[in-house]
Order: sequence, then C-alpha cells, then structure tokens
Amino acid sequence: MIYFSGFSLEGEAELFSDWLVQSDYAVAGFSYGAIRALEYALATPHRIDRLLLFSPAFFQSKKERFITLQLEAFRKDPESYRRNFLTRAVSPALIDLNPYLKEGTFEELEELLRYRWEEEKLQKLRERGTVIEVFIGEKDRIIDAKGALEFFIPLATATYRFREAGHFLR
Repeated sequence: MIYFSGFSLEGEAELFSDWLVQSDYAVAGFSYGAIRALEYALATPHRIDRLLLFSPAFFQSKKERFITLQLEAFRKDPESYRRNFLTRAVSPALIDLNPYLKEGTFEELEELLRYRWEEEKLQKLRERGTVIEVFIGEKDRIIDAKGALEFFIPLATATYRFREAGHFLR
C-alpha cells in the first residue's frame, strides 16, 4: 500500500490502521494526503484497486477571503499556525501527534486550501475499476464535512461518516 500523509505530518498512517488495506494495489491518504493519493492514482500507470481517502482536504466551498486569511496567518507565524491547525484537527479526540509532526510548507498549505476536487477525476478512476472509499467525521473542525459528504456520496464507491468524530475520525 502507498500512503500519503496529511499537512505537517508524517508516519500517521498507523492512526488509520483499522481501515487501511494492506495490498500492493491500494493507495491511501489523509487530509492533504488524500489530494496527493488521488493525483497519484490518476497519474500512475500501475494498477490501483482501492483508493482510501481519509478526511479529504475539502475547501472548495470556502470563500477566497477564508483562504487568504489562512495563508496570511501561516506567513506571519508558521509554527503557531501549525499548532492551532493540528489542535483543531485532533478535536474532539485526544491524540498525541508529537511522534508524527513535521514542518508543513506554505506551498503545501496553499495547495491544500486551493485544491478543487473534480467529479471527472473520480469517475475516471471508477471507470478503471478502482474502488473509492471516503471517510469523513461529521464533527470535523478543519474541512467542510457537510459539503464533502454531499460531493463524495454520489461519486465514491462507499462513503463512511463518523457522527461523533473529527478530522482524525475519532
């Protein structure tokens, strides 16, 4: 399995071990990593049987002002921004992210915030026979969970919603 990490994280795949598929033909990603997992699955010439998207970074329903403010806050104090971002991401669970922290860049944050999920990309993968599974916590304080569910439900093979969970699906 190929796994892509979330913004400012690395090695956090173990937090999703209950849902990961150990297969040479599976690709998974969390949050920002879900974007990278989708793009990898589209670009690779290799067979991909299953794409697992955990809390995909879904900001296309947000206004440009929101994105601009996020990027300005990061530029002003990257460390404080990362800390606040990850604190909101963990809520309502209590997860120690210290073992998984890495420096996220301005460019990664901008890509995460400006990325536009496209129906055609998901449909293309499904036509290739790829099973697409999406996992979303309804109490997510990072992404627009309701908007993400509305977008992914008709396009994914399976969409799992966690009613009492946040961004880390806990």
